[in-house]
Amino acid sequence: MINKIKSSLTEAVQIIPDGASVLIGGFGETGIPFELIDALLDLGTRDLTIISNNAGAGERGIAALVAAKRVRKAICSHPRPPNSEIFAKAYRAGELELECVPQGTLAERLRAAGAGLGPFFTPTGYGTRVAEGKEQRVVDGRGYVLEQPLSADFALIRAHHGDRMGNLTYRLAARNFNPVMSMAARHTIAQVDVIVQVGDIPPEQVMTQAIFVQSVVLAGKKHD
Repeated sequence: MINKIKSSLTEAVQIIPDGASVLIGGFGETGIPFELIDALLDLGTRDLTIISNNAGAGERGIAALVAAKRVRKAICSHPRPPNSEIFAKAYRAGELELECVPQGTLAERLRAAGAGLGPFFTPTGYGTRVAEGKEQRVVDGRGYVLEQPLSADFALIRAHHGDRMGNLTYRLAARNFNPVMSMAARHTIAQVDVIVQVGDIPPEQVMTQAIFVQSVVLAGKKHD
């Protein structure tokens, strides 16, 4: 019987090694898997490449990883949201690298990776620093930049309902980057608010299919 449910947040993230690339869902403060990030922080995992919408705000989540010097590189579209002083200080001190990606391009790079597609052309960033070192073309008078699919070793995402097979739903705006990141990762770990029985989620309401999820854990279960 397929059962992807882990007994604790610690068990769920202990598979992540030093040096891993990790997608972290969320937009602003919504849909961020704070409990999974805390568990990863407690394990001491370091030298991480974090791919997310932003590089952390306040003192929680990604900001806590940056403050603890666990992040080697951040790939994001919005590195300076409100209250992002921890990232700014670390970046100015040369403690981590930054790759800034336009938000739509970030989403499409993730989608391309999850769908098994190759590079694609986008007009976003043409003729700017974003396009430096990348192939650029003009088609019908409009400039385009060639962008690569973006995958990662792991994804940490936050969902609302999840079953033992890994089918997920999200609440309202908490959906954001979580579904596409679950597709783009080689191993997706989902923290959920409620674990339900297989079949309780109507098929047409499944927002992330089980094939994209390897681990499910109830939020709040931090220790064995």
